[in-house]
Amino acid sequence: MPAPHWPAPAATGPVDATVLLPGSKSVTNRALLLAALADGPGVVRQALRSRDADLMVAALRAMGTTLESTRESATGVDWQVTPGPIRGGAHIDAGLAGTVMRFVPPVAALADGPVSFDGDPHARKRPMGPILDALRSLGARIDNDALPFTISGPLTGGEVTLDASGSSQFVSGLLLAAARFEKGITIRHVGPPVPSQPHIEMTVEMLRAAGVTVDDGERDVWRVEPGPIAARDMTVEPDLSNAAPFLAAALVTGGTVTIPGWPVHTTQAGDALRDLLTTMGATVTRSSPASETGAPSGSESSSESGSSAGAGDQRPASRTTDLVVTGTGEITGIDTDLHDVGELTPTVAALAALASMPSRIRGVSHLRGHETDRLAALATEINRLGGDAEETEDGLIIRPRPLHGGTFHSYDDHRMATAGAVIGLAVPGVEVENIATTAKTLPEFVQMWTAMLEAR
Repeated sequence: MPAPHWPAPAATGPVDATVLLPGSKSVTNRALLLAALADGPGVVRQALRSRDADLMVAALRAMGTTLESTRESATGVDWQVTPGPIRGGAHIDAGLAGTVMRFVPPVAALADGPVSFDGDPHARKRPMGPILDALRSLGARIDNDALPFTISGPLTGGEVTLDASGSSQFVSGLLLAAARFEKGITIRHVGPPVPSQPHIEMTVEMLRAAGVTVDDGERDVWRVEPGPIAARDMTVEPDLSNAAPFLAAALVTGGTVTIPGWPVHTTQAGDALRDLLTTMGATVTRSSPASETGAPSGSESSSESGSSAGAGDQRPASRTTDLVVTGTGEITGIDTDLHDVGELTPTVAALAALASMPSRIRGVSHLRGHETDRLAALATEINRLGGDAEETEDGLIIRPRPLHGGTFHSYDDHRMATAGAVIGLAVPGVEVENIATTAKTLPEFVQMWTAMLEAR
């Protein structure tokens, strides 16, 4: 029997809360995979616990890596990772996780036997052809062009050309395992621009931190030299994209939301929220964490008048600030190209549906190949609530129109579910279908959302 719809709570006044976010899914799954390919044991601290991260852990374990939880809190888990020989005979459940279905096959091609992959029903519709064709050209044998498939090596590496315009994960997946290929790899992208470039920059930065030689000096070309991947201990940054709905609440309610531990330097796409929310009418500032202003190092950071939505150990204060977003309750429309930060589109679209002037979102045609066709889904659900949203070839046009309550369908897409929650702040009677899908990257979303609204 399907779970009942979640009544999205309407705000009764300005929010005033500090929200402590769990770790980044993008960083977590890259860090776990690199640790599994490293030349010795390492630790991944403050890793995200979510469905996507759990699927990555299960995949690596199935192929011979030992992962032991050494400490767990509400904001993450510390994994002791001990690499082992990459073994075949495994079955990998990718769920709906793009980082599993696209990052793990290159590793599986190094195994000593075949490895099979499958996932959720919608995962079988997600684009896989470019990375599977690339692996074939490098020597792997693969029996299908989408999930389910079985992959067998050996794979020695070399030069490959592909069209990565459908997903930056096609490039990142090849890069992450490339140092373990006998010949390394040279990747050449041909086609329309690669979306979500910050995610490729994240991959390159993490590889270099692990001692891997990566040359990305030529546009749309990446070269990785063969060699060891250094074992290391690392701490995962908070997930900045998951900050989007909470920060959006400040705009919608005319309140203030603080996110502790915002990195001064980061390759996460969510960092673009600082500029996007400013354009839409917010005041965005940085303040020093408590441990940098006289409080004992390691203490929890919170606003004076708000309370903390989320709990756990404070992340290291060095190279981070508290990000503070304050709204007036008036939302300005926006004309923006989100090609590089497409994952922020659902939250921006939700804000646009509540704005006082029209908005246009451009450059995100690749979102049609995500957990669902996000452009069609957003237009359908905003219009279902009385809005005026129009799909374009590469985005959305959203015009002001009073909204009413009703069901906001999530399409098993975590970012659709949180977009419904944002609209529900200002529109009484919104019910989000399958709010549990937020467990993909934010398992405690409902509790955190409730705590944020009660923080006043």
